[in-house]
Amino acid sequence: MDETFDTVEVTFNEETGIGHLTLNRPDALNALSGQLQEDIVEGLRVLEAENEKRGEIALRAVVIEGAGGNFCAGADISEFSESSPGDSSERAHYNFIMDFPAPVIAKITGYCLGGGLETAMSCDFRFAAEDAKLGLPEVDLGIIPGAGGVQFISELANPAAAKEIAMTGDHISAARAAELGIVNRVPDDIDAETQDFAEKIASKPPLAIQAIKESASVATQMGLREGRQYDRRLFEPLLETEDHKEGAKAFAEDDYEPEFTGR
Repeated sequence: MDETFDTVEVTFNEETGIGHLTLNRPDALNALSGQLQEDIVEGLRVLEAENEKRGEIALRAVVIEGAGGNFCAGADISEFSESSPGDSSERAHYNFIMDFPAPVIAKITGYCLGGGLETAMSCDFRFAAEDAKLGLPEVDLGIIPGAGGVQFISELANPAAAKEIAMTGDHISAARAAELGIVNRVPDDIDAETQDFAEKIASKPPLAIQAIKESASVATQMGLREGRQYDRRLFEPLLETEDHKEGAKAFAEDDYEPEFTGR
């Protein structure tokens, strides 16, 4: 499946279960226009619809990347005058990514700034090329990151790192971002290693993957005791799934290759 929107290209590989969503405004460094934000949501909806179309959990993972060598240079400044402080529509795509049922991997190349970095941090995983540049430059416009950039970095790294990055507006390297825990990996070959990782996640039982994503998303909002109870509620229904039986059979029989279907 291939589908092209005004500012986004979407593909789905039914053999691997991996969807690719490419931000496609290379002349603008993939800056987040209102149209691009809407197209990100619509593109993800198209990918999610593969499940209903096929009557199973066909979509196992999504990779988001940018065309033209850059992930996303941030908000489209030319549209700032058209938005009002009370307009929350520009934040919808971040929430949609965070709540998306399949794991989402940001493949970061080139500039990943402002709203682009917030988009990447909305994803479940971040792989960054060695020459990627990440940052929150909003302070130089007299504003703060508007979609949770300071909050994201405070959670992924620590509040001091969030303040340093947001207060200086400086770009940081992929290596520094990895040290802080903002990105998961800085691969030697970002294309191959991101694909390999996506395929590995896609090969796992999808209901268990969804439960892990849900558990991790609430982990920092709960105390340990409450979080463990929440995990137990996620755990028990999985014992009744066909995928659990497949996994148990594969564990018991060395030569048995499980086929996980999301049932």
